[in-house]
Amino acid sequence: MWESDKDDLFEGTGAARGGAGISPQRMGQRSVTAELTSDDLDVDRTLRPKTLDDYCGQERVRENLRVLIQAARDRNEPLDHVIFSGPPGLGKTTLAGVLANEMGANLHTTSGPAIERTGDLAAILTNLSEGDILFVDEIHRLNHQVEEVLYPAMEDFFLDIVIGKGPAARSIRLDIPHFTLVGATTRTGLLTGPLRDRFGISYRLDYYSTDELARIVARSAAILGVEIDAQGAAEIASRSRGTPRLANRLLKRVRDYAQVKAEGSISWEVAAEALAFFEIDELGLDWMDVKILDALARTFRGRPVGLTTIASAVGEDPSTLEDVYEPYLLQQGLIIRTPQGRQATPAAFEHLGIVPPVQK
Repeated sequence: MWESDKDDLFEGTGAARGGAGISPQRMGQRSVTAELTSDDLDVDRTLRPKTLDDYCGQERVRENLRVLIQAARDRNEPLDHVIFSGPPGLGKTTLAGVLANEMGANLHTTSGPAIERTGDLAAILTNLSEGDILFVDEIHRLNHQVEEVLYPAMEDFFLDIVIGKGPAARSIRLDIPHFTLVGATTRTGLLTGPLRDRFGISYRLDYYSTDELARIVARSAAILGVEIDAQGAAEIASRSRGTPRLANRLLKRVRDYAQVKAEGSISWEVAAEALAFFEIDELGLDWMDVKILDALARTFRGRPVGLTTIASAVGEDPSTLEDVYEPYLLQQGLIIRTPQGRQATPAAFEHLGIVPPVQK
């Protein structure tokens, strides 16, 4: 009964069965992208946990950090340099803030592309105090010259700066306070070996389970003053692609829907109706994901299809298709890559409610 009720909610929306309904989401930013958007910034800092006890999920990482932080505090030493890797939206920036709070240190935040010259790095490092934490997001995008200046700063806490040009040039050494560098990257393979080796602590963050995301949704709802029951939180969590950032974003969309349509209270029925309204189905697929699957399964009858052909069929750029839409569809086993092209799997046909063609 529950499954059939759930399916009825999606009839006519185009979310779960490949229909052509028009959604307000189609004219703007994807709701299911894990990248940080302007829509996230208004409440992002409010919802971020401040301590390890408040942090939900990543149990192995959290317990390891708890031991390392306690040991560093007992010795009254800065924490060793830390790097977090993994897909966007899993909490790398949040963990940097948690580390600073647990260590009682000041947090300084920048990003790899923002440090264009060695002088920029020198200005940042010389303004640090003893024990401060410097967080560099997208650290794999550091300029190579900047990266080379960073090596001695990480190992021996000094900077070699060249002043002047030509015969008048001279090198000066600046001592800097002992600090902790926390790096975050979504592209571990782009980190150079020398930089990667200088991090004493390295963790890769995994996708979150539905139970973990449900706890995050319930916590965020309490902070936002939204009434939500356990089933409503679980429904939002199940469509969040294992990503806390996406879970919080969907919670805000469901909150808006509930405010207008359900007197502000979020139950399973309200959550399901709201997510159907925004065309996010039970697997967390949006309208473009479904359109891609529909093209592979219905238009091309399950045959292998080249990337540019699919892109033309759905009206999307091939590089966007490959970088933005494909990864999650591959993770869910809905499409596969073959030497002949992309191909819909039996799971995709089942999800769309289409009978697979008879293979000859």
